[in-house]
Amino acid sequence: MYAIIKTGGKQYKVEEGQIVKVEKLPVDEEENVEFDEVLAVSEDGESNFGKPYLEDVTVTGKVIEQGKNKKITVYKFKPKRRYRKKMGHRQPYSKVLIESIKA
Repeated sequence: MYAIIKTGGKQYKVEEGQIVKVEKLPVDEEENVEFDEVLAVSEDGESNFGKPYLEDVTVTGKVIEQGKNKKITVYKFKPKRRYRKKMGHRQPYSKVLIESIKA
């Protein structure tokens, strides 16, 4: 059984017991989180799709870790203009353990 959820402007295919790295959630570590924007659920070869979301379907998980990804370098450059700008960015994330899919 798997579900497709939407969080942080992205879509994720999740199964029970899976660990997913999503955009940072406003929840502390070791707290439960519930995803109610479920786009699709597949169980035993049968698929249900929402328009746009499924009613009465929720995915619950537990936040394991809050952190930041590796640093990426952003370099802007315009030739013949003496414009050079070097920046770095670290995107915050939340690691979530998917506990159950209630369909």
